Amino acid sequence: MCTVLLSAILAHTQQIDFAVGGGTALASRPSTSSLAAPPPAEKGGVYPSVEADVLLRNRLGLNVEISWREKQGNYYGYEKYRPILTDVNALFQPKLSKKAGLDFMGGVGLASNRFYLPGNTACFAPVGTCYVSANHFMEHLSAGLRYYAWHNFFVRPEIHYYHIQNNFEFNSDNLFRATVSVGYTFGRR
Repeated sequence: MCTVLLSAILAHTQQIDFAVGGGTALASRPSTSSLAAPPPAEKGGVYPSVEADVLLRNRLGLNVEISWREKQGNYYGYEKYRPILTDVNALFQPKLSKKAGLDFMGGVGLASNRFYLPGNTACFAPVGTCYVSANHFMEHLSAGLRYYAWHNFFVRPEIHYYHIQNNFEFNSDNLFRATVSVGYTFGRR
């Protein structure tokens, strides 16, 4: 049933895009607080990303993306952390010219903050990495400028905004990610 449904969707598509990218997280600094150890800002680091989208009709489509911090960040010098941001979006992709266009996305997703336990003695798992996750629902908005540099290969600078619900591990529920993606378009552009 899923195969039939997927085939029906893909039969009506105008184009399919795949892209990989890299960028960094931007967040506000912690405000002055009466807390002895206020939560740190969730910023910095390299964030690789992988995404795919399908245009279904009239420049409208669906997008799925995942981005994560490449190296573990330092959380107060005690433990390491790695945010993983996964989202599903509605996509609007207006054309500006034969080689350029815009990408506007809005949707929802999950922010998973993984905290790695310090030291080897704290690890009870027989295989793999020892961590605990704090998962938060999030809203996502983004905008990008798509430029077809060669045939169906494109480059896209973009900015992402995440509103992460109850992100108490860090100083703000708001996170920005500046990224440059490189991708390929299958089908009509």
